Amino acid sequence: MTDGIVEIPESGDDRRDETPVLEVTDLSVDYGVEKEWIPAAIDLNYNVRSGEVLAIVGESGSGKSASSMALLGLLPENSRTSGSVKLNGREILGLSGSKLREIRGSDVAVIFQEPMTAMNPVYTVGYQIIETIRLHNAISPQEAKERALKMLDLVELPDPEKAFQSYPHQLSGGQRQRAMIAQSLSCDPKLLIADEPTTALDVTVQAEILDLMRNLRNKLDSAIVLITHDMGVVADLSDKMAVMQKGLIVESGTADQIFNNPRHEYTQKLLSAVPHLGQSAEGDEIDVSAALAAAAHAELQGVDQEEMRRREEENQRRLEEAQQETQHDAEKAVLELRDVAIEYPKQGRVPAFRAVEGANLSIYPGEVLGLVGESGSGKTTIGRAAVGLLPVADGSLKVTGEEISHASRKQLFRLRRGVGMVFQDPSSSLNPRLPLGESIGEPMYLAKVAKGPALQKKIENLLDQVQLPRDYRNRFPHELSGGQKQRVGIARALSLEPKLLVADEPTSALDVSVQATVLELLQNLQQELGFAALFVTHDLAVVDLMSHRICVMRRGRIVEQGTRDQILRNPQDPYTQRLLAAVPLPDPEKQQERRELRAQLLASGME
Repeated sequence: MTDGIVEIPESGDDRRDETPVLEVTDLSVDYGVEKEWIPAAIDLNYNVRSGEVLAIVGESGSGKSASSMALLGLLPENSRTSGSVKLNGREILGLSGSKLREIRGSDVAVIFQEPMTAMNPVYTVGYQIIETIRLHNAISPQEAKERALKMLDLVELPDPEKAFQSYPHQLSGGQRQRAMIAQSLSCDPKLLIADEPTTALDVTVQAEILDLMRNLRNKLDSAIVLITHDMGVVADLSDKMAVMQKGLIVESGTADQIFNNPRHEYTQKLLSAVPHLGQSAEGDEIDVSAALAAAAHAELQGVDQEEMRRREEENQRRLEEAQQETQHDAEKAVLELRDVAIEYPKQGRVPAFRAVEGANLSIYPGEVLGLVGESGSGKTTIGRAAVGLLPVADGSLKVTGEEISHASRKQLFRLRRGVGMVFQDPSSSLNPRLPLGESIGEPMYLAKVAKGPALQKKIENLLDQVQLPRDYRNRFPHELSGGQKQRVGIARALSLEPKLLVADEPTSALDVSVQATVLELLQNLQQELGFAALFVTHDLAVVDLMSHRICVMRRGRIVEQGTRDQILRNPQDPYTQRLLAAVPLPDPEKQQERRELRAQLLASGME
C-alpha cells in the first residue's frame, strides 16, 4: 500500500503473458480552469488483454470517464494529457487528429450511456452502420449493407431488417442500445470502451444487454473497458476492477478479490453503500434467490393446470384483499385508487392513449408503498395522477379522503397542499435563478402559510431537517452537488407538511454513496413525520429498502401486490419472478447463480 493506493497482484490469469490490447502507463489528465491546471486523473496504470473485461468504477468526479475519453483524444480543448497509452504495443497518446480518427471505430469503439444522443436522429439505423463500415473499409454499399444486417443479427435484434430501416426513435431503449453496439462492433474493434452502457435501461433490458456483451466478448475476443458506478453490473461482467477516487486508482485487482476482500477504505465505503435486494434497513435478510430457484424448478418440471389455477387464485386473492382493505378503511386511506383508468389526452392527430387500466391500491398514514415496473408500465402515470397532474378517465381516485377524479382547479389547488412531490432530476426541478431559500419557501408563501420572519424560520427548520447548513438558503442550485440539490427538493416537498409524499425515481440520478445518504434521510423523515409515501422506481433493491408494501405493474396493469416479504419470498406472477431474477447482485459468485436462475426462468417460457 503506497499513499493510500492498494494494488492486488493478479492471480490465476492464464493471459498474463500475452501482450495487452491496451496498456496505460502514468496517464494524467488536467483541465485548465481560470488560468490554473486542475487534475482530473493522476498517474493511472492498468492494462486489458483480449477477451478480458476491466471495470473502472467510482463516483461522479472520480476521473473515470475523463481518463477513458483521453484514450481516444475526445477531451475538450482546455485539457492536457501526459503519460503513455499503447494499443497493441503502438503508442496512441498524442497522435494527430486524422490518425486518431482512423483508430476510432476501426480499432477502438465506444458504447455510450444514452443511444438517443449518440445516434443521429435524422438517419436510419442501417444508414449509420453502413456509414461507419465504409468510412474504415473500402467495400461497396451492398457489401456494407450485408455486413450491417449481419451485425444487427449478431446483437440479437428480433427483426434485423426492420431495425435496419428504422430511425432511432422508432426503437425501444434496449433495441437502440443493441443497434449502437452493432454500430460500434461493425469494424471488429480490438478494444471496446463501454461508458455506463446500461444505466438508462430497465432492469430486465439491462440483464439482456449484459448477457449480450458477455456473449460478444466470448465470440469476438475483444478487450472491454467498462466504466460504471453500478456494482451489480461490475459483479456480473468484469474480470478485473480499478476503483477511482479523486483522480487516483486507489485499489485494483480481480473482481473476486475486491468484492470479497476490499482493502481500501473508499472501496469498503462504496460497497457498503450499495442496497442489496432482500435486506431491509433493520438488517433482516430475505433469500430472494431461494424463492426464484423454487419458481424456476417448478416451471422446468412443468406446472400443471391445478398449480396454475392456484397461482392465479393466490394473486387474485391478494388483489381482492387490497381492494377490500381500501373499501373498509376508505376514510383512513391517504391515497386510494379503485378501478382507475388514466389516459393521456388526444394531441392533434395522435389519439388518446390509455396508460393505466383497472388499478386498485391504497396507502395509509405512515406507510410507504413501492410502485415498481419497467418503462411504460404506468407507474409514473399513477404518481402524476395522484397529485392531479393527469385526469382520471374511469374509476375513483381519492387523496386524503377527497375525490379528485372530477375535481375543479380550485379543489385541486387546495388538495395539492396535502401532497408533496420529489422529482427524479434535482437540477431540473429547481429554478436556477432563485436562491435555494426562496425555492423552499415559495410553496409556503403562495399558500399563505407564512411570510416575513416566520417564513424565514420555517425555511431554516426545513434545512435543519434535511441536514443542510442554514446559510445554504442564499446559494443557487448550480453551487450544490446532486445529492445536496435533492435534499433541497425534499425540503421543498415537505414545506407544507404533506400527508402524502410522491417520490418519482428520487435517487436514480445520484451516485451510489449519495443515493444511500438520501435514502437514509428519506427513511428518517418518514418515520419522524409520519407521512404516507408512494415510492415510484424501477430499482427493486431501493424499493425493497424503503417500502412496507410493494406493488408490481406491467403494461398499465397491477399484476401483483403484497407485503415486502410476500413479493420477495413468494412472488406469484411470472413477470414479478422475471423482474426479481434480472436484478444484478453486487457479488460475483451470487450473481453467477442469479444469472443461471434467470436463464432457467426464461427457458421455461415465462413471458
